[in-house]
Amino acid sequence: MLKQILSKLPRKSQKSDLLDSAGIDSGNHTSNSGNGVQCTNIGNSISSRLSVVKRVSSAVFPASIMAGVEAVEPNLSFKDVSNPQKQNLFISKLNRCCEVSDFSDPDKTTAEQDLKRQILIELVDFVSSGSAKFNEQAIAAMCKMCAINLFRVFPPKYRSNSTSGEAEDEEPMFDPGWSNLQLVYDLLLQFFSYSSLDAKVAKKYVDHSFILRLLDLLESEDPRERDCLKTILHRIYGKFMVHRPFVRKAVSNIIYRFVFETERHNGITELLEIFGSIISGFAVPLKEEHKMFLWRALIPLHKPKSVGVYHQQLTYCVVQFIDKDPKLANSVIKRLLKYWPVTNSQKQLMFISELEEILEMTSMAEFQKIMVPLFRRIACCLNSSHYQVAERAHLLWNNEHILNFVTHNRQVIFPLIFPALERNSRGHWNQAVLNLTQNIRKMLCEMDEELVHACQDKLEDENSQLSEAAEKRKLTWERLETAAGFQPATDNIIPPVNPAGCAVAC
Repeated sequence: MLKQILSKLPRKSQKSDLLDSAGIDSGNHTSNSGNGVQCTNIGNSISSRLSVVKRVSSAVFPASIMAGVEAVEPNLSFKDVSNPQKQNLFISKLNRCCEVSDFSDPDKTTAEQDLKRQILIELVDFVSSGSAKFNEQAIAAMCKMCAINLFRVFPPKYRSNSTSGEAEDEEPMFDPGWSNLQLVYDLLLQFFSYSSLDAKVAKKYVDHSFILRLLDLLESEDPRERDCLKTILHRIYGKFMVHRPFVRKAVSNIIYRFVFETERHNGITELLEIFGSIISGFAVPLKEEHKMFLWRALIPLHKPKSVGVYHQQLTYCVVQFIDKDPKLANSVIKRLLKYWPVTNSQKQLMFISELEEILEMTSMAEFQKIMVPLFRRIACCLNSSHYQVAERAHLLWNNEHILNFVTHNRQVIFPLIFPALERNSRGHWNQAVLNLTQNIRKMLCEMDEELVHACQDKLEDENSQLSEAAEKRKLTWERLETAAGFQPATDNIIPPVNPAGCAVAC
């Protein structure tokens, strides 16, 4: 009974399932020719579904983009093909260069490496000629080839962390495969510099992941590679406006990790050179995001021991911010004083030089807000036992802008620096520093001799008070020693305490 009921139910064959899924009406075809067409359409439907899965699995460089590209022999020259075929030849040559060569042994060169090098040279010449407009397939092939050849994991650094503060003295290391990498970088740079490159299409492949991998390459030990990356990243920042916030955030994260965790990174100088030109293009008034980059990323970069490697670029970035917004000078100087080195004389020299550049960009109103703690620090530098630090601090008076600040605010500044000059004139060991001190004292007397005499009288009064206080302390200690001398010696001895016996046998 049950079998009879089931047999009456309509059945759908496997063939009809495939036809329905392919969207084909079986009534529109004859028996012989229709079967062939149906099979073809079914195959197309299945392959299209497989291609969808493939696109999902390789979203960055989808293979389906290349499906309609006609294969061209990659060894052909661009001069030997017609203009419509040049795009396909360009893609074929890029695909041919996707094979990575081993350059670890410089004495071992193969015909494949020479052929790849020749193809890369042809590609660079073709892109630099500017005679083609690249479609989506060409952009995808370009990004894929560059990713395969450039993106790699660097070997662990064998240099000890103890030398991180002397990174400027280390010998640079050069990549043995640079001859190949240089051509790839040149090709990528020419490609991003191409005026007719469609950024809206290219951003699908030059995405966040691609940019992060490029930033990771700044860890390279080879300074030539980092210099190429600097130029390419700057082109990307200018070309793809949609990626600009992400690039700033990614660079900030690299700086955070360098300052607060590792203090080891080979590309900080290059990153600051990139941002030096970026900051000069910021619109006024500055956005809060840009100011946060100054406070949270640039200013803490003064902390690491290896600041000497990138200090020139760092100073340029800070000065560019103050040039955009002079009101930032007060806060910048406050934070510089916070990070001021105490025992590292080389860092002190760099900080004084940076301070001079900042003061040249500072207005009188902003200077008056910070002049008291600033000149207290300068007074300490004037008294430094390191003659280079003392000399550099004295030479600040040769700057006309700073001298103008001192002249207009001498009632506050003279009392701060005069004691330091007096101590130098009485006992500094270096003759050059003594001469500079005498010159500054003459300069101050020419500005306001009466104020100098007042500062000298005040200093003498303070010295006499200090002498009286020191004499009182000495007399107090003598009375205490005399009083302690009358007590029996045994009264000052504490008898030893016998240890209690252990209640439990060990």
